[in-house]
This record gives sequence, structure tokens and C-alpha cells, in this order.
Amino acid sequence: MAYQGGEAANYYSPPHGGGGGPQYPPPNNSYEMHQPQNGYYNRPPPPPPPPAGGGGYSNVPMNDGGYHNGYGAPPPPPPPTGPDGKMGPPPSYDEVFAVQKPKWNDLWAGVLFLATCAGFVGVSAISIQGYAATRNINSGGLNGQRNRFGLTTHTIWLFGWVLITAIVLSYGYMWVARKFTKQFIWITGILNVVLGFATALYMLSRKYYSGGIVFLIFAIFQLICFISWRSRIPFSVLMLQTAIDVAKNFGHVYLVSAIGGLLATLFAAWFSVTLVSVYVKYQPDPNNPACRQGAGGCSSGKVIGLIAFITFAAYWISEWLKNTIHTTIAGVYGSWYFNSRNFPTGVTRGALKRCLTYSFGSISLGSLVVAIINFLRQLASVARAQASSDGDILGMILWCIVGCLIGLLDWAVQFLNRYAFAHIALYGKAYVPAAKDTWKMIKDRGIDALVNECLIGPVLGMGAMFVGYATALMAYCYMVFTNPSYNSGGGFTPVVVAFAFLIGLQICNVFTTPLSSGIDTIFVASAWDPEVMIRDHPDLYHRMVAVYPEVQQAIHA
Repeated sequence: MAYQGGEAANYYSPPHGGGGGPQYPPPNNSYEMHQPQNGYYNRPPPPPPPPAGGGGYSNVPMNDGGYHNGYGAPPPPPPPTGPDGKMGPPPSYDEVFAVQKPKWNDLWAGVLFLATCAGFVGVSAISIQGYAATRNINSGGLNGQRNRFGLTTHTIWLFGWVLITAIVLSYGYMWVARKFTKQFIWITGILNVVLGFATALYMLSRKYYSGGIVFLIFAIFQLICFISWRSRIPFSVLMLQTAIDVAKNFGHVYLVSAIGGLLATLFAAWFSVTLVSVYVKYQPDPNNPACRQGAGGCSSGKVIGLIAFITFAAYWISEWLKNTIHTTIAGVYGSWYFNSRNFPTGVTRGALKRCLTYSFGSISLGSLVVAIINFLRQLASVARAQASSDGDILGMILWCIVGCLIGLLDWAVQFLNRYAFAHIALYGKAYVPAAKDTWKMIKDRGIDALVNECLIGPVLGMGAMFVGYATALMAYCYMVFTNPSYNSGGGFTPVVVAFAFLIGLQICNVFTTPLSSGIDTIFVASAWDPEVMIRDHPDLYHRMVAVYPEVQQAIHA
């Protein structure tokens, strides 16, 4: 079982019956079921627990019904067989991943999330009413509105083109992942770096130095990362191919991706109109008739406060949507990993139902943490742009460093969330216990080495950045060439470009979530029960060993 020679160079001609590589036996598609012994199906009795301090993984039952190392419930057993030895009828998702004594976890976070959504709806309704009441001064040609004090219908048209660009590029990116899997990582890296430099150089040529310098730093950093990642591409391609193969044959992965992307686009459109309406409704100016319409008056404090609130709400709602999709898809891939020979029924529906009921609060809590971090990073970005416009070079550098530090924190939290939500999907635990158990298990089993070796998460992040670059560049060009009257001094350019980048980034993140979710779930499931990988998915295991021999240290029975 322990093939030691790495064959990353030969991966692109996989050993499936042609020369070049070792011939591995196909998976055994049938096995004899036995009655459970000591709580285990079709496997020998469990070994004794590891020595104290060894940090090993063990599913040895304890008297209190728990499991060593605090990993929670063991993975589900293989499906039962009928009297004739054949597979019985497939179980349902709720039967395979039954939750003992189910309850609504982290309910307070779910209530707070719903209250935030209600607040967003209220602000949006009041602002849009103010915009509609004064539409005559905000409409007209692309740059012929009489409004010279704030965003107008021109900006709504701009964000409309941003949405179209984001959804077309995101859909195209998913299509490339499916059709050109082996070349996908190279295509992503090259496009992202090239467009990053192009956006930066164009902004610098237009003397928009704050935006140009930031994009240039990002492009240089991504170029360095991509060059250093080349040796890890074969393993990453294998995992991406596996995720795509499962998505084609099990569950409704691509349907969830399409619906999620559509919902993200619709919400981005709603947010765009709300953003413009807040400026129209509350921007203080003697010529602004909206100040005398509806609720409240106009002030700079109201504009800043409401923009801050709807931006935070948008982060939280979009993160919740992305994580709900992630948790739903984790249920699909978990079902494939543990029950590939008798795939359960109603997997997508059952996983989504759990996300919207017992795990709703847990997903809201995990999304809240990320939303707060992203909001702080957005504030740092605004402060950096303000320092640049004031000519404060030192302030711009300091805020840039702060933004990078917040970005590292965001990466760490996102990393943990991905695997914690996979745990929540299958076992319905609360957010904090799931995060603690999953992190401890990953470290004990050494799965973190596989996670670090796989580039799919960073690559999909680069793809989302590519879409963000494209939408930001499109928004900047639109502002420059249409030259709206309200932006005669260029003061609104950073705001519009920043939100265009955010919209493109979040929409692409939602579209690509199912692919990264599948790989994350496979890694975590391998840590929960590595024997299932060796027994039920031997072809995948051997190919993983071929391109990354160290996998044997993390996945072993």
C-alpha cells in the first residue's frame, strides 16, 4: 500500500492503463458486511489508545460515550446490505448523518443576523423612497444629471455593468475549471497576474496613484506566490479533478453553484441601488431636495454611518450565503466519501435543510467573524485612500501595512471556517466546538500538510481577485470616460472602484465555493476516518501518493 516514489512529473499522463506509472487495482465495488463489533463495521476491533502525549487519532469508545481527543461522533458506517448480500435501498441523508438530540445551535447569532437583515431592508426602503421622489434630478444622460453633489442614476448604470461583468466572468471561470481542469491553475495564475499589472499600470498612467500602487503591490505579491507554488500544482490538479468528477455524478453541486451565484448577483444589485440611494437621500447640500423627503434630514454623519452599516450588512449577508452553500455542498461530498457505494437520497435537500434550521445560528456566527474582519479591512482601505488623496505618504504606508495584517487574520479565520463548517454539515455541532474539534483533529492527523500542499483555495481566491480586478478596472474606465458631473473633482472614484471590486470578488467567491467545499470536505473526512479512503477510494489514494508521497503520513489506517 505504501508506494514511496513521487511521480509529480508523470501525473499529467495518469496511470490508467498506459505505460509510465504503476498499475493500481480498481476499487472493489462490493464487500461483505458484518455485524458491528465494538461499534465498528467491516473492520477489525480498534487498536488500543495511543500513549499519553502521542497526539494520535483513535475512535476507541469511552465509557461516557465520547471519543478520544474530543473529536466528537465517529463517521457513519457503510450502508447495510439486504438478505441476499446485495446493497439495500439507499438511506436518506438524515439517516446517515443523524444528529443525536438535535437543537438550534448558536441561536443568538441567527437572531442577530436576521435583525441585521431587517435593518438593511429598512435602510434600503427609506433610501430608495428618497431616491425615487427626486428621480428627476438624478436621471438624464449618463453625465447630464442636475445632481452635482452625490451619486446618481449614472452610478446605478455603472454597477449594472459591473454585475454583468462579474456574473459572466464568474460563470466563464467555472466553465474553464470543468473543461480545462489540468490547465486551470496555470490559466488562473497567468490571467490574474497579467490583469493585476494591467490595472495597476493603467491607474498609474492616469495619475490615480493610491489605487495604482495598491493594485501593483497585490500583483507583485501574487506573481511571487504563483512562482513559488509550481511544485504543488500536480497534487492540486488531482484534487480539483476529483471534486469535479464527484460534482458531475453526485448531488446537485452545479445547480447549487448557479442558484447561489444568481442570488449573490441579485443581492449585489440591491446593494448597489441602496448605496446610491443613501448618497442621494442623505448627502448634505442646499440643492438636494431629498433632504426634505420622507424620514430624517441630511448630514455627513448620516451618510457615513449608513454606508458603514449597509457595507457591514452586505459583508455578513454575502458571507452567510457563501457559507450556507459551502455547508450544503460539504454534505454532498461527505455522503460520497462515506457512502459512495450506496449514495444516500435527498442529500442536497437534507444538507440545506440542516443549514437553514439547526445550523443556521452556527453559520451566522462563523460568517459574522469574517464579516467583521472584512469590514475592518475595508475601513483600512478607505483610510489609505484618504491618506493618499491628502498627500500623506507615511499614513498611506501605515494603513497599507494594517490592511495586510488584517488580510492575514482573514485568511486564518477563513481557513478554520472551511473545515469547521464541514464538521457542522455532517454532525450538526455548534460553531465553536466544531472549530475546536476540527482544528485539533487536523493537527493530530497531519492533514494540515495536505491542506498546505493543495493550491485550490488560493487559486480560487486568485480567480475571485481576477474578477474583482476586472470589475474595478471597468468601473474606473467608466468613471473616466463618462466623466459624470458629480465626480468632476474625482472624489467619488475611490468609493465606486472599491465597491465595484468588492461586488466582483464576492460574486465569484459564491460561484466557486462548491469546488473548494468539496476538496475541504475530502480532507476533513480523511482525518475523521482515513480507513474509508484506503478501503472505498483506493484509486484516489494511490494517485495522491503518486504525486505527493507524504500523504501516507496523514492518511493511514
